[in-house]
Amino acid sequence: MKIIDVNPYFYPLRGGIEHRMHDTSRFLAQKGHDVIVLTGQLPDTALEETTPEGYKIIRLKSGFLNIYNPPYIWSKDVYETLISLDADVVNFNYRWAPSYTKDLKKYDGKKVFTFHNMWGEGIGIQSMLSNINDNLFKKTLDTFDHIIAVSDFVRNDLIQRGYPSDFISSIPTGLPDYPKCTGKGDGDFILSLGRLVRTKGIDYLIEAMRHVDGKLIICGKGPDENRIKKLISKYNLEDRIEMKGYVSEEEKNILMNSCRFFVMPSIFESLGLAAIELMACGRPLIYSSVNGLPETVRDGGISVPPKDPDALASAMNTLLEDRAYCDELGMNAAKRAESYRWEGLMPSIEEVYNKVLTGEYSRLNRNRTG
Repeated sequence: MKIIDVNPYFYPLRGGIEHRMHDTSRFLAQKGHDVIVLTGQLPDTALEETTPEGYKIIRLKSGFLNIYNPPYIWSKDVYETLISLDADVVNFNYRWAPSYTKDLKKYDGKKVFTFHNMWGEGIGIQSMLSNINDNLFKKTLDTFDHIIAVSDFVRNDLIQRGYPSDFISSIPTGLPDYPKCTGKGDGDFILSLGRLVRTKGIDYLIEAMRHVDGKLIICGKGPDENRIKKLISKYNLEDRIEMKGYVSEEEKNILMNSCRFFVMPSIFESLGLAAIELMACGRPLIYSSVNGLPETVRDGGISVPPKDPDALASAMNTLLEDRAYCDELGMNAAKRAESYRWEGLMPSIEEVYNKVLTGEYSRLNRNRTG
């Protein structure tokens, strides 16, 4: 089967969507499929290359506007390139790049859309703009033969919005290779990993740290970095909170192996891939009970209400003070993470693509109910 995976961004830009594309592409290539990633050309990248994992990358000439991270992008000849490549199935991953959504709507071949984020995700004006964009995207989404949602929560949300249940499959993002977990969580610090954006709820974590006698390490970059630093300074928490910025995979693994537990105070979280990665290391999580996080973590941690610094502080103090309970939750987390291995998830993606190819899944066979 010839499969084209489309997204405006790809490596060397690394995020959750890009990692999923890389992992699924390399597993599908190993199974003998002809896999091409079609993406925008980032500076200093080749127009075409074949990866060591066996899939091909085609990059389209693009323009960028650095008003956010990732930057706003427009690419040339998306539709024309899709026509020339003549794929059996196309998978598309992104809703906020008009040069792509316009051409994917026009493209009449077999196609799947992977829903990575919540509908209308964001806070304040970002949420308003996201809702406007997603409502405009409906007409494009209606031209696809099937949707893959990254969690049951995302799938159920789409069903409530009028999309038929048999039009949507829930297939989470998996871990290709488990982290090398050799430590026992002996470092008496709390770890937070992820992009520094408002939807991650870091504000509430910092406020909670005013009532926690422990150290927090925050890893990640993003548009909220300077604001978060000012908040730490406002509360005089420089001695308890360390911001490391971007860390290498090697350093990340060291931190994951030695942290006591992980905190994810997100306001929106469709799946929580970072949570799965931490659980695979046998580390418990303190997480907000929002969107797909409870589904992902279950008994591998402690759930707290979103935007609740007091509840966060109480949960963190509990795990800092009760090592046995912390270790028990860590064992639960490791067992839960086993279900997120790509080896077990890839057959479901292949099945969706095959059903789209044969016409069993087709936009011609269903109608939205709302």
